[in-house]
Amino acid sequence: MRSATGEPLGVAGLWESWQSLDGSELTTCTLITTDANATMQPIHHRMPAILLPEEYGTWLAPETPLKTLSALLRPAPDSLLEAYPVSTRVNSPAHDDPSLIGPVAPLRGLFEE
Repeated sequence: MRSATGEPLGVAGLWESWQSLDGSELTTCTLITTDANATMQPIHHRMPAILLPEEYGTWLAPETPLKTLSALLRPAPDSLLEAYPVSTRVNSPAHDDPSLIGPVAPLRGLFEE
């Protein structure tokens, strides 16, 4: 998955700093997910909650009401994303190079001619 325009995507997330049991300070974060849109559904039933650029300020403002924030946690418009097959090498943490996100030819099914 990537932006259909090639532009970066903003996703809803949370972060906090807290003190662990051993006394060290930890900064942690999480991405918030929502139901998949039609583009994502063939791949997974959940997707990151993607924010539109005009929503970034609303998401980041501490005074934004919870009800307003909750309304931003919805599936992205189908036209915002495009899906394409990538190498199965992406499934292994042993691989870390730009070719992992490059398009590859779709795998043929077992019974396709």
